[in-house]
Amino acid sequence: MGDASKQGGLARSRLIKRSELIPCREAFIDCKVPGSELKENYSIIGAGVTQSSAQFVNLDEPHGLALGVAAMPHGVTNNLHIHYTAEVFMVFRGEWLFRWGAEGADGELVGRAGDVLSMPTWVFRGFTNIGPDDSWIFTVLGRDDSGGVVWHPKILADAAEHGLYLRRDNMMIDTSTGAPKPPPEDLMTPLTSSFIASLKTYSVEDMRRRVVTSEELVWSTRALLDSALPGHSAELAPVIGPGMTQDREASPKITNPHGFSVEWLRISPGQTVGPYRVEPKQVLILQKGRLEITLEVDGERSTVVAEPWETFSAPSSVWRTFRSIGDEPVLMTLTTSSDGRTLIEWSPQVVEAAWVAGLGVDPNGYLAPAAVLPDRKRCPTPTAGQA
Repeated sequence: MGDASKQGGLARSRLIKRSELIPCREAFIDCKVPGSELKENYSIIGAGVTQSSAQFVNLDEPHGLALGVAAMPHGVTNNLHIHYTAEVFMVFRGEWLFRWGAEGADGELVGRAGDVLSMPTWVFRGFTNIGPDDSWIFTVLGRDDSGGVVWHPKILADAAEHGLYLRRDNMMIDTSTGAPKPPPEDLMTPLTSSFIASLKTYSVEDMRRRVVTSEELVWSTRALLDSALPGHSAELAPVIGPGMTQDREASPKITNPHGFSVEWLRISPGQTVGPYRVEPKQVLILQKGRLEITLEVDGERSTVVAEPWETFSAPSSVWRTFRSIGDEPVLMTLTTSSDGRTLIEWSPQVVEAAWVAGLGVDPNGYLAPAAVLPDRKRCPTPTAGQA
């Protein structure tokens, strides 16, 4: 591998810069409905639930999840709809008013920068940008095939007035372009009022239990084995699911299965995490700082630098190292495509150095003083099916 490949190579191919994102302004059936016509949809990893064949996808590779962005000016609304799989909102900028229920009247919450909100499946939800025009939300959807979007019957009717129809395969037909209206048997059937009435309802208190604000994060300085080493100052804060923390006291606020876990990772300037590897794919979204990412495969290294609001997909079972190279701490979300605990395999050098510093990993995968562990248990290696 030449010098250029080593500097970019595999690592560069996994980095999605903000400048590389391409919006689709006709991604959904409500794209011509007044008040919603200025929405922009980005499909960063996987197509997600876009209903447009013109949607650009930055990384079209199975991850067990899909990642996108919802961006729209102040006052613009994303209308009431249902998802079959998990939908998690990560607010990176601005203020967003979320509403839910059969008519969007069961409750409202405001999400602000740093907040993470998990909407339950099979409940109508919608949201409006009540902040500045450059407000920005990353959205994570469960599974590679999340089944599409189920729109409120009123939205389907409003869209039809503008010549837009939804086929049963969840793809949109725009008759204004000359495309014929699909026959009735090929159209998505609107939900009946009786079925809508049967859906579970959620109070504001119910939904608050599915929100983790930046102020609620519980940071652990002993979540990673390499925290025992000089130059490896990093913290993890769990949000959804067990994640990869090695702190046995860590407890995420949101625990129901999503198909993935979400944690916040914070790395002080000049500090490093790794090398380590895990079996599931991991998706990093940088909110603050500058992050140097190094991947190593068969002794060959490739390095890339991620800037705020950029996304990086870490491949399965590949050695990785993160280093904060800016003047402020790196702050990023770490989404791991697994419902179960993700067990970390650390490089032998990290394991040995941590053991000398008095720290090891117990047989359950959590950190423990080396003095209370047998030598052979200094760091159990994850086996297939554990991660």
